[in-house]
Amino acid sequence: MCGKIRYMEKVIISPSILSADFSNLKSEVEAVKNAGADWIHIDVMDGHFVPNITIGIPVVKSLRRATDLILDTHLMIENPEKYIESFAMAGSDVITFHYEACENADKVKEVISQIKNFGKRAGISIKPKTEAKEIFEYLPFVDLVLVMTVEPGFGGQEFMHECALKIPQIREHADNKLIIQVDGGINNITAKICKSLGAKSLVAGSFIYKNNDYKKAIESLL
Repeated sequence: MCGKIRYMEKVIISPSILSADFSNLKSEVEAVKNAGADWIHIDVMDGHFVPNITIGIPVVKSLRRATDLILDTHLMIENPEKYIESFAMAGSDVITFHYEACENADKVKEVISQIKNFGKRAGISIKPKTEAKEIFEYLPFVDLVLVMTVEPGFGGQEFMHECALKIPQIREHADNKLIIQVDGGINNITAKICKSLGAKSLVAGSFIYKNNDYKKAIESLL
């Protein structure tokens, strides 16, 4: 089972399972799917690139068997080139790595090529302190750019408005098909800001999973 990528006119909502109930993960994924989610966002952290450790390859593999939604895997890890094959084979549809995790331009291009060679959509992410212009040269080669509006590593942080200003900068230098995704502090208020600036995908964790009505929460982001 795998998700089919479509370029969508409406904003793509990708709930982050980082805020889900891990004791009931399959049901949590089914619940957000039924509530209108388009993708499932999987935050992978190694305790080195970011100061937290989360899920890995076995969970991605289990989720692949449990849902036909797009698995949107965000690698917040060092040396991403060592793990692309494993996450691709586990069933990720989109694999996003961090620009800051690569020591030079050649390494960035190598990771993008790896992802593409496995037939997956390639995403590149930037932390709040990284300027948008640093990734302009890679925009023709990726399918998605993930703009972090919080410091990666933990859910529930406050949205950093200045980071959202990178969205129109990236859009100006990109093909119309490029998906600009935003992650960090997304709620019904900040979603409007990001959409107005040109974002096409929103990652929301606590705003959705801590809400008693997943459908209402997702609809408020659209």
